[in-house]
Amino acid sequence: MSSGTSFKPKVSITHIGTATAILEIDGVRFLTDPFFSPAGTTWDVGITILKNTEDPALRLDQLPPIDAVLLSHEDHPDNLDELGLGMKPWDTVERRIGGKVFRITATPCQHLPGGECIGFLVSSDDFGIGPNNLPNATYFTGDTVFIDELTKIADRFHVPIAMMNLGFAHVQLPDMNTPLQITMDGKQAARLFREIKADHLVPMHYDKSWGHFTQFEEGLAKDFKDEGVDDKVKWLKPGVPVEII
Repeated sequence: MSSGTSFKPKVSITHIGTATAILEIDGVRFLTDPFFSPAGTTWDVGITILKNTEDPALRLDQLPPIDAVLLSHEDHPDNLDELGLGMKPWDTVERRIGGKVFRITATPCQHLPGGECIGFLVSSDDFGIGPNNLPNATYFTGDTVFIDELTKIADRFHVPIAMMNLGFAHVQLPDMNTPLQITMDGKQAARLFREIKADHLVPMHYDKSWGHFTQFEEGLAKDFKDEGVDDKVKWLKPGVPVEII
């Protein structure tokens, strides 16, 4: 893994809950997977009933001004309807956000069967070039398990910051004997981190507020130590900006 010293912007992340965070890059604020429902809210998603047991660290009325939203799911009714802007894996769009030009590249995910989910690589000319002579980009995995296709990121970008949705989530499908894994555990996260040659690993999406999550901070920390990446991990604090770079 490279040093990441070529990455020019100042980046902080404020974790709100689950996969929801404010990613602030030189004053431009991206909101990931907005989820602000109070504790006790339930959803029938067809194959299972989901219920959260904790309030978000920040309410909607406590948010600072947000410049853009990065939404990995559009097929969950609590996220976005079908009129939103969709992207397919490896699609790239260029947008002027907060007065600066950013390129957003979608990355593949493997989540629920038949569902649609992507991750994001956020890049800009202002980010500079990585030590591998590739453009720097901040990576948000979205909900996914490890898949080989994600290793292609290392052929396209240098990743100073990898925000990873973890929790080792499982759901029971009616046609399966055992629960299906739908997000990474710490060992898979460490493998992906190494494969894409990232600099900093930022764990998210491992709250104890969801019944289908099975690995939390203690288990993740053990996996990261066992895999030799614990010194690269940046843990977030609920509702508090944490400077990453």
